[in-house]
Order: sequence, then structure tokens, then C-alpha cells
Amino acid sequence: MQKPNPIAANLASVQARIDAAAVAARRDPAEITLVAVSKTHGQGPIGAAMAAGQIAFGENRLQEAMNKFPPLLLQYPLARLHLIGRVQSKKALEAFKLAHMIETLDRPRLSDVLAKYADSYGFCPNLLVQINIGDEPQKSGVPTAEADAFIRESKRRFGDALLGVMCIPPVDQDPTPYFRKTVAIAEAHGLPVRSMGMSGDFEIAIAEGATHVRVGTAIFGPRPASSS
Repeated sequence: MQKPNPIAANLASVQARIDAAAVAARRDPAEITLVAVSKTHGQGPIGAAMAAGQIAFGENRLQEAMNKFPPLLLQYPLARLHLIGRVQSKKALEAFKLAHMIETLDRPRLSDVLAKYADSYGFCPNLLVQINIGDEPQKSGVPTAEADAFIRESKRRFGDALLGVMCIPPVDQDPTPYFRKTVAIAEAHGLPVRSMGMSGDFEIAIAEGATHVRVGTAIFGPRPASSS
């Protein structure tokens, strides 16, 4: 008898919560993409999620993603890798080649490098502008006062590859106003993708207009004890 796949059960549970939140917000659940955050977890759990039908995966560290994902993407060609951590400009080529979506376009230098590669290779991964929606000095992201100008320039450079925005609201605050501000910025620029909401607040994010939610622990369990 085949052993049950606990990750498949976890995925089904999270998806049920997403569906319920969408219905409560009078939205179509099909509008919401679950990004399974697999950072620090190995190829086994990620492969189990892929076998269960999960498509989108989020990784914070490029090197870790490079070590884990190439063979998995060969085995599951429909899977998609989202980079959700800061991309160093000197590592941008590796990110450009590996990721299906970079959710953390956050500064002109990275934009310059990615645009150069897009010109050279004739393609570009999908991109989201990360907005530092709480203007917190310790966080990455474009400051809110600079977001409009940066998005306009990014649309000019990347065209249809620029799909939307991503944010991480301040911890221990009501995320609602930050989600609303993020959606307003996206709508002002005609951008359809709003990646916002994580394990603790994704239902609120869906109510406020999220199209992508990033969930890790509820799917894969606690991070391995050896991880930093």
C-alpha cells in the first residue's frame, strides 16, 4: 500500500482556506495562486508537493534554489520557481536563467542588469516590483514615495514581463491598510498581479485583492533545525 503523502494533505488544507477566503470576498478562487514557500526544505518534500499537483514554489536564497530545483524542474516541467528573496546584482544572471518569476525587483541597479540580459537573450522572466510598503529601513523594496516612478520605468524597460507588485507588511500591525495601499498602486499602473499575504495573514490579503499568496510552514512544516 502506498504511504499517504502528508504534504498533499497540507496543500489541500491550505487550498481549502484560500478557496473559502475567496468565496467570502466574493472572488473566484481560481484567481488566487498559492506559492508554496519551500526555503530550507529539501528536494524530497518539494517533489512530494509537485507530485501532488502544486505548481508555484517560492525560494528566498538563489544558491539554495540552484542546488535544489534544476532536477525537479526537469521531472516536473509544469512547476514554476518564484524567487522571493533579494537578488544580488552580481547573481542576477543565475536568477534570470533559473526563475520563472522574480518577485523582488527593488532597485535601479538590478533593473539595469536584468534589462541587459533581457536584451542579450531575447526573453525575460516575469517580474514583480517589491514595494517596501511600510517604509521600514531594515526591509528591501522600493520606498513608497519612489514606487510610481520606478514602476513606470520598469514598465518601459520590461513591457509585459512586468506583471505586478509584491509587499511584506510590517510585523505585528494590522496588514489591511498596507494591502490596500499595495493594491491601489498596482491598479494605478494597470498591473494585474499582487503578491501579498503569508501564512498568518493570507486570508486578509485575499479579501483585499491578493492574486498570489506565499505559504510555507502550513505546507512543509517547521523549517529544519539546522537552518539559519
